[in-house]
Amino acid sequence: MKLLIIEDEQGLRDNIVQFLSKEQYIVEAAVDFHSAMEKVSLYDYDCILLDVGLPDGDGLNLLKALKSKRKRDNVIIISAKDSLDDKLEGLELGADDYLTKPFHLAELNARIKAVLRRKALGGRNVVTLNNMELDFDGRVLTIDGIDIHLNRKEFDILAFFVVNKNRLIHKSALAEHVWGDHMDNADNFDFIYSQIKNLRKKLKNYGANLEIQAIYGVGYKLTV
Repeated sequence: MKLLIIEDEQGLRDNIVQFLSKEQYIVEAAVDFHSAMEKVSLYDYDCILLDVGLPDGDGLNLLKALKSKRKRDNVIIISAKDSLDDKLEGLELGADDYLTKPFHLAELNARIKAVLRRKALGGRNVVTLNNMELDFDGRVLTIDGIDIHLNRKEFDILAFFVVNKNRLIHKSALAEHVWGDHMDNADNFDFIYSQIKNLRKKLKNYGANLEIQAIYGVGYKLTV
């Protein structure tokens, strides 16, 4: 996934770029309105993080330009302004989310994942696969109408599989997506095996009409 960070504050910009690069995103940066306009005119991005208070222009004008060009880049506004009017204006202009400074980088990452997930799912937040239904906002799994309890990691793993159904997911990609920076402290993938073992058991016990296949030595695939 390719991201563009439009932020004039160097310390914050560098921290965001470093953090998101570790999360395996391709990250580019722009420091002002004009350099940002040049980048969005030439390239497409999966998500743009847009500071509206740029030194040489209003970030909302850049958002207007994106929409006038009918570009489909997702946009998350990051701003020191916390007024309701500013949020509403940004969202009405087509921003996908609005995050007020200061914020934790983990929250920013979660917002990015949510925006990208909605794009991958065509804007839907509830997905039905055979006799299973997954509510991303409510974080609820139902099988044949019965709510199934999943812990946080089990849900995140299943959600990642659903978005990438019928595609091979490498163990490292799954670990980095669900565990993020904590992967650096892991000696092996035993913690993934444990979570997936429990998830597969629950899906089987409740009769889910799908399967998480283990591809020996590589990763997993959700087959529907």
